[in-house]
Amino acid sequence: MLSALSLFAVCAQVALSRSVPYNGPQTAFLSDVKVPVVLGVMSRCPDAMLCESVWDRVLQRVGDKVDISLSFIAKPNASDETYGITCLHGVEECAGNVHELCVAKYHPTPEWWSFVQCENFQGRTQVGLPDTAVKCAEVAGFEWENDRARTCAGDSGHGHEGVRLLQESVETSKQLGIQKSCTILINGRQVCIHDGTWYECEGGHTPADFIRQINEEYERLNDVD
Repeated sequence: MLSALSLFAVCAQVALSRSVPYNGPQTAFLSDVKVPVVLGVMSRCPDAMLCESVWDRVLQRVGDKVDISLSFIAKPNASDETYGITCLHGVEECAGNVHELCVAKYHPTPEWWSFVQCENFQGRTQVGLPDTAVKCAEVAGFEWENDRARTCAGDSGHGHEGVRLLQESVETSKQLGIQKSCTILINGRQVCIHDGTWYECEGGHTPADFIRQINEEYERLNDVD
């Protein structure tokens, strides 16, 4: 966990490092195999916010070569009547997880990624709140009130479908061996973690490092000469 001073620094870095929103494919052919990227996160976690800000810059360069998704970390809790899990940063984080999963299910990557970046920009205490979902849907280019993502999530993040998606996501994280937010997997292989600091990042942890790794994996998957 981060200290209060470190948390302030992380949040400042997230705000300052935001770039132009990812707007979708650039150069790769639609028939090419995309590189699967999984970010193991918690929606109110400052480490996740920093990690996602780094990947926002990565997607600006190689978003057309990537199939990116979020996998959420929480603990199963059968006594929790709403979610059946416990989220480390409180029930509002569970709601934020649900909002992001539902938007990701019903919208293309540029839109759901923009939604996530907007939520992060509002500040971690605003993630999971109904007003934040409405605001960030507008930023992402859709109307929350009449959208399937809202039906999925519910305004307060209690929607039946969204809760099921969250439970499935938590189970997926467990199966992938994801325990820390943020854990980065490229094509099924853990390449880096940020939990207070970067570590286990053999290939580096800057946007340029991840861009290089994506390009290398893309070429391997598509046998580019």
